[in-house]
Amino acid sequence: MESIKSVNPATGEVIGDFELDSEYIVEDKIRLSGKDFKGWKSTSPFDRSMYLDNVAGVLRERKEELAGMISREMGKPVKESLGEIEKCALLGEYFARNVERFLAAEFVDTDAETSGFLYEPMGTILNIMPWNFPFWQAMRAAIPALAGGNVVLLKHSSNVSMCALEIEKIFCAAGMPPGAYQTLLIRGETASGLISREEINAVSFTGSEPAGQKVAVEAGRYMKKFVLELGGSDSFIVLEDADLKKAAEGAVKSRFRNAGQSCTAAKRFIIAESIAEEFTEEFVSRTEKLKVGDPMDRGTQMGPLINIKQREKLQEQVNKTLSMGADVLLEGGPVKGDGSFYMPTILSHVNENAPVLREETFGPVAPIITFDDEKESVNLANNTRFGLGASVWTEDRDRAVALVRDIHAGVIAINHIVTSDPGLPFGGFKKSGIGRELYRVGMQEFMQIKSLKVY
Repeated sequence: MESIKSVNPATGEVIGDFELDSEYIVEDKIRLSGKDFKGWKSTSPFDRSMYLDNVAGVLRERKEELAGMISREMGKPVKESLGEIEKCALLGEYFARNVERFLAAEFVDTDAETSGFLYEPMGTILNIMPWNFPFWQAMRAAIPALAGGNVVLLKHSSNVSMCALEIEKIFCAAGMPPGAYQTLLIRGETASGLISREEINAVSFTGSEPAGQKVAVEAGRYMKKFVLELGGSDSFIVLEDADLKKAAEGAVKSRFRNAGQSCTAAKRFIIAESIAEEFTEEFVSRTEKLKVGDPMDRGTQMGPLINIKQREKLQEQVNKTLSMGADVLLEGGPVKGDGSFYMPTILSHVNENAPVLREETFGPVAPIITFDDEKESVNLANNTRFGLGASVWTEDRDRAVALVRDIHAGVIAINHIVTSDPGLPFGGFKKSGIGRELYRVGMQEFMQIKSLKVY
């Protein structure tokens, strides 16, 4: 029987071996999903809120164990893994508090005596998720869908099969019907094939741009609703009046958390020429002090990349950028020995066509470019096919708010790093995706709207 191996990226050790689901097992899970949807959609929003609170409770009760699982399977420092579990718990609580309000019927004035519209769940939602936030990405897609009365089939990245199976157990432990949330251990091509199935009503995908395009083609062919979150190349703009120590601290956190393997990580540092030298010195100094090592060590600030293949791809991007004339401010790169560690790298004088600016860099590499005026900073920020997030650093908040109106990105932070928040829609412009996750609009992506007029 074909299997999937989980590998500890810090050591290269195989820590799990999981058999792929057979065709018969997949069929059984699809049938169970449809069967339990009939009961789950009929539960009241209040009852569903209680289950979501239970999910939060299970996550917190087991947070040490679950965080350790994340760190062993994908290399995230355990301190960050604990934060990921807590964020998932907060997500469950947020939708538990708000699901009744989000799904309340809305009334409008028309020629009828009573008019309005209702929300109804679509059915079975196929979630195809990546490895970089193994719990958060899966929960971020699933909890709003479940809160709305849908059921979920998860196809997680094969890199984190251990986490994928554990997520299913958490929903079961919270008391949900077994068919409400199930994990499929299948290959990507098998997941794409499921989109055509009548039993699959919609798809939520987070991952690379090419893979997202394939999902969109399949979903479009079979007239299925889809939401895509396809990554980004976020700009980090520092104006001349910014608090440079605060900005540099944010730059280190945004670029190097999760070893730079985050869609919302700052990936292009756009700095006012007048303060570029001072900012760069502070940024380099803080980066040099990062503790890189064993992700299970509470003192570790940066762990390995997910695997050797990812490390090789990142190094190719750096090598090509250097061949185009970039200077090295902090020399990092692959670390010899076990695991897939890559030391932080900071570059300057980067050609505008270099890979580290034109492509998404999923690793700890930071290119710095400079500007002379605000208009140029916006042009540089928008000079990418992506549009997920951006941050602006300045002491003049009004100036920043005016500036960000011209930045083509879906999530913008002022004097803070870009993060997702359950209470705000999350998603990007341009090639960063289609649709939104989180908040009310994220839930409504997978709800049918039924208009009603009573005469």
